Formats: sequence, C-alpha cells, structure tokens
Amino acid sequence: MIDKINYFFEDKDIYDAIDIGTTDDEIHESSNYLIKNLKNIKIFKSISNQKIDSSFFLKSLNKSITSKFLESDINQYKSDLVVSNATIEHVGNFNNQKIMISNIVDLTKKYFIITTPNRYHPIDFHTKIPLIHWLPKSFHRKILSLIGLKYFSKENNLNLLSVKDLKKLLNDFQSFEYKIYHIRFLGFISNYIILGKVNTCDDNF
Repeated sequence: MIDKINYFFEDKDIYDAIDIGTTDDEIHESSNYLIKNLKNIKIFKSISNQKIDSSFFLKSLNKSITSKFLESDINQYKSDLVVSNATIEHVGNFNNQKIMISNIVDLTKKYFIITTPNRYHPIDFHTKIPLIHWLPKSFHRKILSLIGLKYFSKENNLNLLSVKDLKKLLNDFQSFEYKIYHIRFLGFISNYIILGKVNTCDDNF
C-alpha cells in the first residue's frame, strides 16, 4: 500500500500532510504507519479524537472527524494532502461516513487518501473471524454480540464497506475526482485505496 501511494505522489508537489484518526500509541510499529512512511513531505499535522503528543506532528487537533469544523480549524489544518488510513469504517453509519468525507474535502488543498478494508475479504482483520461479516450487517452484529465481541458488534465502532458502498458514498460529491485501487492478500482483495483530487487543484491526476 505504501509503495503504491508513494509511487503515485512521487512527481506531485506536496508540502504538508494531515493524518485523520491518528492513534496516540507510539509503542507499536504499525501505529500511524502510513503517514510516517510517506516520502517528500515537509510538515505533518494530525486530527484525532485522541490526544496526540507525538513530536512527529507539528500540530494536532483533538477532535472527531465527524464533528462540525470551525472555519478557524480548517484554516489552520488545511493541507496539500489529507490521509485517512483505516478510519472510515470506525466512524459509524453511512451518514457519518459522508460527513467524514465532506470534512476531508474541506481540509484538502490538493489530494486525499482514504484506505479501508474490503468487507468481502474472507477474513475480517478486526475480529480475525472468517466469513460471518458477509452476512447481512444486523445478523453479523448479533453474532459478534453473542460471542462476546460487543465492541465490534456496534455500528459506531465497526461498519465495513464494499466497493459498491464506497462508490455510493463518493459519487454523492461533485467537488473531486477519485480512483479506487485494490490491495490483495491471499488472492482476495483485502483493502481499498481511494486517491482523490479536489477540483481546485491544477495538478495532473
């Protein structure tokens, strides 16, 4: 995923980037992995519902990406590139996911990246349980609750998306262009990368 993203942006003029949904965990190598491995970017910022103290980020805003953003917030944090890695499936229902995309667009000067796991990969990487997430979402959530995974049984905490769901979300907007790329694991599509460019950006896409 990192290689594909860095290849796409290697000839783009990106000065600053903001990470959406940053974790405060600094112990595990996987934490904030995507933003920390982007190349040729000078300034990094963060928006998270967790308090971020990492010196990697020049500045951080403690706020949910589905909140209403003040004009002053947008002016301070608007960046050439907005990065949201495996966050959109954790913000709740379809309406919240649309609000998140709308806020990302408001915060974007040029480009954005949204990554999310494919609902129809045989294994859900959150629960490590195969296939039951292919069931209707109401059945899936009931099973998770019954087997003790109450956190992931709630829509506010896990709402997996298919490529059809993503297109339905993205096609409601006229303010950007986008492309969807596939990442495969064990022969199946495991993740989607959405690369978007706002219409005010004159760079090639």
